[in-house]
Amino acid sequence: MSNYLFDPPAVVSVPVEGAAAGFPVRRILCVGRNYQAHRREMGSDDRDPSFFFTKPADAIVQPGSDVAYPPRTDNLHHEIELVVALKTGGSNIPVDKALDLILGYAVGVDMTRRDLQNAAKAKGQPWDSSKAFDASAPISEIKPWNGPAPQGRITLSVNGVVRQDATLADMIWNVAEIISEASMLWTLAPGDLIYTGTPEGVGPLVRGDRVDGAVEGVGKLAFTVI
Repeated sequence: MSNYLFDPPAVVSVPVEGAAAGFPVRRILCVGRNYQAHRREMGSDDRDPSFFFTKPADAIVQPGSDVAYPPRTDNLHHEIELVVALKTGGSNIPVDKALDLILGYAVGVDMTRRDLQNAAKAKGQPWDSSKAFDASAPISEIKPWNGPAPQGRITLSVNGVVRQDATLADMIWNVAEIISEASMLWTLAPGDLIYTGTPEGVGPLVRGDRVDGAVEGVGKLAFTVI
């Protein structure tokens, strides 16, 4: 006999390159304003520190799946990001130990209902409805990784036209610093994903748009907005 009133939700997992078993997602942490040029295009002061927000695990869109245009928005934006997948966790992790927590990296897109975000910011309200909605976290398969964090190009195109093109080395908080900072706020654990922020060039998507993203050395991601 079940100990639950109804069946618990299925575990969300992301495929791992070369592995038969998937990566079970515990939660998704995201970094905001982690590229200087993106801060400026969003109207932020260059002195503002980077910060975190969250998405639920079931916001994940599996590799190869299309993305449904969400309700209650007329201004859906793409934000290409490097994603970090953790194999271990802990609290108060020093920067020089942070990379030891990493299983690998993936390519992700932080889908954003920009009109809802702008309205929330104007009223000083939380961003949840603009960031943490269904199918707001497309992701590629995870590429296992050892050694220094990726530093190459990160790009996104829509219908073959490049919109975002930068290098990971432009991040304000690097990967080790992101993990260390997050561990000061939460106890990190295996299964955590961290979307590390987006460079400049974010913009709107409409139904029928084909999105192609890539992080040099990590992988590619592609979907159509339906």
